[in-house]
Amino acid sequence: MSIKTAKYIRLTLSYIILLAAIVVVVYPVLWVIGSSFNPGNSLMSSTIIPENATLAHYKNLFENTDYLTWYWNTLKVCFFTMVLAVIFIGLTAYAFSRYKFIGRKNGLLLFLVLQMVPQFVAILAIFILADQVKLLDTHFGLVLVYVGGLIPMNTWLAKGYYDTIPKELDESARMDGAGHFRIFFQIILPLSKPILAVVALFSFISPFADFILASVLLRSPEKFTLAIGLYNMISDEFGNSFTTFAAGSVLIAIPIGILFLSLQRYFVSGLTAGGTKG
Repeated sequence: MSIKTAKYIRLTLSYIILLAAIVVVVYPVLWVIGSSFNPGNSLMSSTIIPENATLAHYKNLFENTDYLTWYWNTLKVCFFTMVLAVIFIGLTAYAFSRYKFIGRKNGLLLFLVLQMVPQFVAILAIFILADQVKLLDTHFGLVLVYVGGLIPMNTWLAKGYYDTIPKELDESARMDGAGHFRIFFQIILPLSKPILAVVALFSFISPFADFILASVLLRSPEKFTLAIGLYNMISDEFGNSFTTFAAGSVLIAIPIGILFLSLQRYFVSGLTAGGTKG
């Protein structure tokens, strides 16, 4: 077999694998979008390309459900989760990257172990703790749980990026009289925008995808997030609004898409630098 033929075969196989991956990712999305425009409530009669497309399901979301309340609650939880996660992860990763202190190695090892354990494994302990500190059925309590779950994995990712920033910058600033916080906020922080953008996106998406923690900690219907509200639409005794559920799922992608497009220029450098060193 010639080198040219072998190269052609490898290229063909690569395109086949990429095409299969695209189909696996895109096909369910197209099906949900198509179902949201199909008349009726059943997914069995839905098609990717609706024959009689309708906006009735979207209208039903806003007129006959508390969808806007769920959406607002979710956006609020996501925003504060993102802000607190970026602050805590940025400072924690910087400390592990730049300073030598007792327990540093064991702390990193603990973070590595914690990220291997799913957060819902400790759901009973989280529920009891939230009840004891009077944070049960509050969005603030849910935000704290999300932030705590995001810290281990993202600290490792951010630390790997901080390790790529030359320490000579810190030393030069320190010789000029700069303190620890000034070095971090004026020198390190502007250089770490890529990894913080990655952390911000991951932190913003996590509450959208979570159902278990939100359903355990939130009790009042007016405090429900999108995951709980949409689930109740199809889980109740007479809940069969699957196409309306699909319409609600489609609208979830709007804020995530806006944030992704706003931060996409940082993602490649943030992920590659944070994942290759540390």
